[in-house]
Amino acid sequence: MQESVMQRMWDSAHLSGGNAAYVEELYELYLHDPNSVPEEWRNYFQKLPADAGTAADVSHSTIRDQFILLAKNQRRTQPVSAGSVGSEHEKKQVEVLRLIHAYRLRGHQAAQLDPLGLQARTAPVDLSVSNYALTDADLDTVFRTGDLAIGKDQASLREILQALQETYCRTVGAEYAHIVDSEQRNWFIQRLESVRGRPAYSAQIRDHLLERLSAAEGLEKYLGTKYPGTKRFGLEGGESLIPLLDEIIQRSGSYGTKEIVIGMAHRGRLNVLVNTFGKNPRDLFDEFEGKRVEGLSSGDVKYHQGFSSNVMTPGGEIHLAMAFNPSHLEIVSPVVEGSVRARQDRRNDPAGDKVLPVTIHGDSAFAGQGVVMETFQMSQTRAYKTGGTIRIVINNQVGFTTSRREDTRSTEYATDVAKMIQAPIFHVNADDPEAVLFVTQLAVDYRMQFKRDIVIDLVCYRRRGHNEADEPSGTQPLMYQKIAKQRTTRELYADALVQGGVLDASGVQAKIDEYRTALDNGLHVVKSLVKEPNKELFVDWRPYLGHAWTARHDTSFELKTLQELSSKLLQTPEGFVVQRQVSKIYEDRQRMGAGALPINWGYAETMAYATLLFEGHPVRISGQDVGRGTFSHRHAALHNQKDGSTYVPLKHLYEGQPRFDLYDSFLSEEAVLAFEYGYSSTTPNALVIWEAQFGDFANGAQVVIDQFITSGEHKWGRLCGLTMLLPHGYEGQGPEHSSARLERYLQLCAEHNIQVCVPTTPAQVYHMLRRQAIRPLRKPLVALTPKSLLRHKLAISTLEDLTQGSFQAVIPEIDPHEAAKVERVVLCSGKVYYDLLEKRRNEGREDIAIVRIEQLYPFPEDDLTEVLARYANLKHIVWCQEEPMNQGAWYCSQHHMRRVIAARDKTLVLQYAGRDASASPAVGYASLHAEQQEKLLQDAFTV
Repeated sequence: MQESVMQRMWDSAHLSGGNAAYVEELYELYLHDPNSVPEEWRNYFQKLPADAGTAADVSHSTIRDQFILLAKNQRRTQPVSAGSVGSEHEKKQVEVLRLIHAYRLRGHQAAQLDPLGLQARTAPVDLSVSNYALTDADLDTVFRTGDLAIGKDQASLREILQALQETYCRTVGAEYAHIVDSEQRNWFIQRLESVRGRPAYSAQIRDHLLERLSAAEGLEKYLGTKYPGTKRFGLEGGESLIPLLDEIIQRSGSYGTKEIVIGMAHRGRLNVLVNTFGKNPRDLFDEFEGKRVEGLSSGDVKYHQGFSSNVMTPGGEIHLAMAFNPSHLEIVSPVVEGSVRARQDRRNDPAGDKVLPVTIHGDSAFAGQGVVMETFQMSQTRAYKTGGTIRIVINNQVGFTTSRREDTRSTEYATDVAKMIQAPIFHVNADDPEAVLFVTQLAVDYRMQFKRDIVIDLVCYRRRGHNEADEPSGTQPLMYQKIAKQRTTRELYADALVQGGVLDASGVQAKIDEYRTALDNGLHVVKSLVKEPNKELFVDWRPYLGHAWTARHDTSFELKTLQELSSKLLQTPEGFVVQRQVSKIYEDRQRMGAGALPINWGYAETMAYATLLFEGHPVRISGQDVGRGTFSHRHAALHNQKDGSTYVPLKHLYEGQPRFDLYDSFLSEEAVLAFEYGYSSTTPNALVIWEAQFGDFANGAQVVIDQFITSGEHKWGRLCGLTMLLPHGYEGQGPEHSSARLERYLQLCAEHNIQVCVPTTPAQVYHMLRRQAIRPLRKPLVALTPKSLLRHKLAISTLEDLTQGSFQAVIPEIDPHEAAKVERVVLCSGKVYYDLLEKRRNEGREDIAIVRIEQLYPFPEDDLTEVLARYANLKHIVWCQEEPMNQGAWYCSQHHMRRVIAARDKTLVLQYAGRDASASPAVGYASLHAEQQEKLLQDAFTV
């Protein structure tokens, strides 16, 4: 689409190969003064990629396909060594270059960023000429400008100083000097200094800015009048966000972007939904009036809601998606990244050209929430990168009621955390809409060229307090005395346009009236909204809607094909040397595939992935150590012992197979699990798995589990098939690595929201994983997976177990007992089954049947009823677990079991056999662990 824009520009200039010098001249003019060329050309030149070897200049010579722009190297003054300085003038020349560097480094500290003027900041002494052995007498002395991008090689100190102050100390505070890469720094130098930090915008663009500000202010005033005192977390004081987002959308569209995913918390969300996404105001008014959304059992407040729409840009139609977001403010950021990565993978867009993530933050949350750091850390990793995110901070200068800087953070700016990945940061006064527009254009262009994160710190204020029911002057009296007198951004800008002759007073009022009329009539207020969107721009979820819960689903697979896939997985490239123990594992898998050796967990799990890939389902697995597996059972990624190269057999099953992505994650749980949730909720046909290194590591991601995974469908109607593999089992390893906290997941279970399974055989994990992808029902799966059972001599299966049948929610007694002899049934889940089985066999107890409940939610009451019906002489029924009484499945599942038992025989009482209640998940002493384990097994047989 950019080609067509170039073609129009070419045609409009009436150019041909013979007079292409005209465009080259335009480019020369642009290099010296960007404001001297027409805006359409300036926008094009700004987007041209800079040469790696030159500073910020784009090479040029002849122009047809790229407007015949080729190599041109701007002469750069070489740094002067202090030791080689001779004359006094040359000494001062060095000081001038130091002064230039100081403004680039610290000019932002003297910028006028606060619309309220409350920030009392003293300009750094580094910015004073007297700090550099220079005096007022030197102001008219001519010096070389070095790489100062002001269009001339020499200038007076007065001109140089004026250029620096105008560029770095007005309403934009630029932080880019911390970036190590010189190409990026030079790019910013050229873009900022060439226009003195303030491009000249046409009357048409300035008119559009006012229209967007009028819309932003108009909605807030309308809602304030119609629904006074109702919470809406208004944008008043930060209205420049609306033209900012508009420019991101339109400018990224000119690059060929097809989708933009936006994540934000409360502040300004309703305004963005109406004025950016084109949500019908009438629908918003219905939400203010409390009308229910059909199909949602609980729903959510209006300022948590997501939305999607399509808008038109110069580069074509763009799909916009607003992520749903709970009150944990920053947790939506990695969810957005996951959704974006899924869309990029679907489009085969590894560079991130087609899908853009945008996240909007509050200043206090940005500085205070650890998941912000985690999300930054993932931004350039293989598993989670998305080609750079534009991050916008709505900087109200106060968090809830905390405004003193020494209370809200320990850094100078709320955005300083972004420096950890060398992200450029632009602080901008929100009351200067043209400055906001300029830094937005910089942000989009930088992201598109360098594929890295960039931060816009929109310094503003909140006019109504934290919400419209608050009285903010009680805690911020001085700030709100100032705000009460502060004219709005729209008013200030309208006055500037009237004084500049761009509009008259009637034109300003016409924009206000037009917007108000649209709201009164319940009309869409986004003029670029596409009423009949291109459906190819988004995922079709219809095949996955409206399916009732079913426990059983046919997951059988043809034996011959399974064996062929198994053989394929054993092949490695010629010369690839596998580590000795890994080689033994693969030799065993060869025998398993031939039916000569019982199947273990690693083989069955791997074959689940292979068969799903064969049937057309993409598979994505991430987490710490997932390639090898924490307990060395998986070895899905092989490492060449010669050169360290990696080979993943599951990627090479057949030509044109679906994606198989396997990533060892960085050491994060919260951000990574949120990312995988976002990925899964955007990719319905894939099996998406996050595996915890140990099950209790999910503790660090509890917000994701509570706010998204277990409740997202019922709050927002968002389907998700994410699978969590959580290693769980009491092996005497102490309190931290025994329990995956099963009780927490069961406590969150209701309305068939998730599945909680505890598979105990290789065939069970095989069918469980296949069911998760093949069945069209999309529900999150929490699977408690084993550690010691991965190689347990009894935890085995056969090829027939894999190729036939389906996942069993309840596994009945496996030994050939006479049902009439059974007087005691022990119900259990997980590893403790094998301890019970060995004890029962050692004692020869034929009066005891052991029944495994492999799916704890939705609880399989019908299956359990069927199993218990076999035992006519049943006198005792016991639930046995390894976990303490206040943990595990006992409290959350006993009512299900009791309901089944009561339906059979009201005289039977369900008994408990397990550890006593405990504040800790497990003991830390091996001897005490063994003692407790023996007691609970004995209780299961005698209680």
